[in-house]
Amino acid sequence: MDTQNHQFAELTAITASVVPDELRIGFWPQHFGCIPQWIILEPTVFAWMDRFCADYSGGIWHFYTLSNGGAFMAPEVENNEPWSLFNTMNGNGGELSAEAAGIAVCLMTYSHHAMCTDCDAMTEHYYRLRDYALSHPECNTIMHIID
Repeated sequence: MDTQNHQFAELTAITASVVPDELRIGFWPQHFGCIPQWIILEPTVFAWMDRFCADYSGGIWHFYTLSNGGAFMAPEVENNEPWSLFNTMNGNGGELSAEAAGIAVCLMTYSHHAMCTDCDAMTEHYYRLRDYALSHPECNTIMHIID
């Protein structure tokens, strides 16, 4: 990347915004409606969290949109306690904030769904979220878990 593009990238950092409660109903169809079997994405995110986190037992999740057109969901923060995730498929684990845990399980969900559906739009969602994850303070742990 040349210096000018690198400076532009720094000025255009990807930001996340919480979806207000009144707009939650349209979150999945708005962002994922053109993707085959999009209706199973939310329960699949829950399933990945259940698989990776022994302490997960359901709860409220928040939806986020990204300034690059991406979207994800994350569990509600409980007492500012980190979520302990462990991926038995690669032997990697770590402590993550609620947002970072949500990013990790959404990346797993998006990757798996893109492979199962061979859908370019789903692949684009994966890379949009991955771009956000790469600038996240917990990037190393997120990437370690999904590797």
